[in-house]
Amino acid sequence: MIKEMTYEEYMEFVHHSSGMSKDCPVCRTLELLNGKWRLAVMYELCKKPSYRFGELKKALPAITNTMLTTALRDLEELNILRRVQYNEIPPHVEYSLTEKGKAFFPIFFEIAKWGEKYL
Repeated sequence: MIKEMTYEEYMEFVHHSSGMSKDCPVCRTLELLNGKWRLAVMYELCKKPSYRFGELKKALPAITNTMLTTALRDLEELNILRRVQYNEIPPHVEYSLTEKGKAFFPIFFEIAKWGEKYL
């Protein structure tokens, strides 16, 4: 439905909708991305093809190990990132974005433009 709307039609739709709705794509997306660290982890994963846990921890120094683990599990469950375990010596795990996660790139670009203009 939204795909076929113009920006003006969408704004009219938003102005006439009542509150948070379970079928609202914006509300569903915000719920999916809820949490302090999910977007930050996704943004870091945009920067290179894959990361190990320690690399992500270094890139996000304010995050605790527990919060990083939780964010990674949540994003994997949502099919936004992929976790690959390598059973070699020493064993390690790598995280990368799925196609669904990579589809968020244009949104980060729009956020960057907004931030540059207003912050």
